Amino acid sequence: MISVNDFKTGVTIELEGQAYAVVEFQHVKPGKGAAFVRAKLKNVKTGGSIERTFRGGEKVPKAHLDRREMQYLYNDGSGFVFMDNENFEQMTINPDQMGDGSKWLLENMNIQVLFFQGNIIGIELPNFVEMVVTDTEPGVKGDTATGATKMATLETGATVKVPLFINTGDKLRIDTRSGEYLDRA
Repeated sequence: MISVNDFKTGVTIELEGQAYAVVEFQHVKPGKGAAFVRAKLKNVKTGGSIERTFRGGEKVPKAHLDRREMQYLYNDGSGFVFMDNENFEQMTINPDQMGDGSKWLLENMNIQVLFFQGNIIGIELPNFVEMVVTDTEPGVKGDTATGATKMATLETGATVKVPLFINTGDKLRIDTRSGEYLDRA
């Protein structure tokens, strides 16, 4: 059990049999009445958000998420095949469990797979990945100072906005949380 007074961003709690991560929280102490905590919670499995108000000092069960490092092997058409790095077992994860993370997966990449009560609920990608541009309009000399962007397709099929001087074959660093171009690798 964890007290709502100890909420921090990223803490996972269990409500109604579901795991929720604390996204935002605010301790409110009105002039009259008891203090309370307003929290915005994100369902770890579905990604949906709810807002909930708790009485000050109220205890809620802490959700224990297991994280296992696994290596992405390939997409077999029905799902994504991963290998556990400890016991070398292979398991297939459905595309709906992957969320938007699947567009940043490269073969042989190590990621964290999240389990709640023995069931896979999602993945945690590294914050940054390096990928090669497979298709984009050619760059033009002198296009570095305008700040304009163009679309580029990466080796996984994902598309990102990049500066005009990026060419096909360039290796880029991409932020997986926002899907934005950072710099050349």
